[in-house]
Amino acid sequence: MAHTVFFVSDQTGITVQTLGQALLAHFPGADVERVDIPFIDSPAKAERVAARIVEAAATGGQPVVLCSIADQHLRAIIKRSGVLCLDVLETFIAPLENAFGVAATPQATHTHGAPDSSDYEERIEAINFTLAHDDGVDGKHLADADIILIGVSRSGKTPTSLYLSLQFGIRAANFPLTEDDLENLTLPKSLLPHRNKLFGLSIDPVRIHRIREERRPGSRYASLAQCQFEARQALRLYQRLNIPHLDSTHKSIEEIATTVIQQFGLKRRVF
Repeated sequence: MAHTVFFVSDQTGITVQTLGQALLAHFPGADVERVDIPFIDSPAKAERVAARIVEAAATGGQPVVLCSIADQHLRAIIKRSGVLCLDVLETFIAPLENAFGVAATPQATHTHGAPDSSDYEERIEAINFTLAHDDGVDGKHLADADIILIGVSRSGKTPTSLYLSLQFGIRAANFPLTEDDLENLTLPKSLLPHRNKLFGLSIDPVRIHRIREERRPGSRYASLAQCQFEARQALRLYQRLNIPHLDSTHKSIEEIATTVIQQFGLKRRVF
């Protein structure tokens, strides 16, 4: 019988969803139905959620609630549903109060920042920069980039760049390696002044082949021979020019981004 897991928050729910997903990953055999309920910021909304949880308990497996609500009164309403309720804030706030020697000041807007905060502006600027410098579209402002990802087509450059800008406020550009670059084992001229910012992504040719076949079936671009050539030459290029690189074949975007950040000592600009 499926267990409904409610992710309940007074804001966007990103915090509790991220932590909750990490916890649920330890139970791959569990039959879980996930329900995200953000913006529970009034008693009326909390009462409706509690009623929904009680209904789920009556019709299915024992529900679980993962909650991040700053207001104690609203948390109490959710907990009256009588099911297992794990509150992210409540779990960690008390120990932190003891460690810091001061009482916490619950304010829901502190969880992810108000829309006009400097964090928000920093994030938007980073995202705009990354979008403007996706796939080598704009090579004129690379001096402003924190990192420049390079690699063959479909090796994960764009999603990793967007993740770095969205989650960390890092200005990430990405540049494709063309067939000429790969044949000559050289970098595009616009990248030469920025060698210290380059990070290469490599990928298994069979994996690229499968991805490209979905995009352009039967094309030379998607052929296994072409993918093998590009993957082999990209790796040779990284090694020849001593460019730090990572095999992205079996890595998640989060893992790739974390490796880049650690490798270059980049600092998170948004929280």
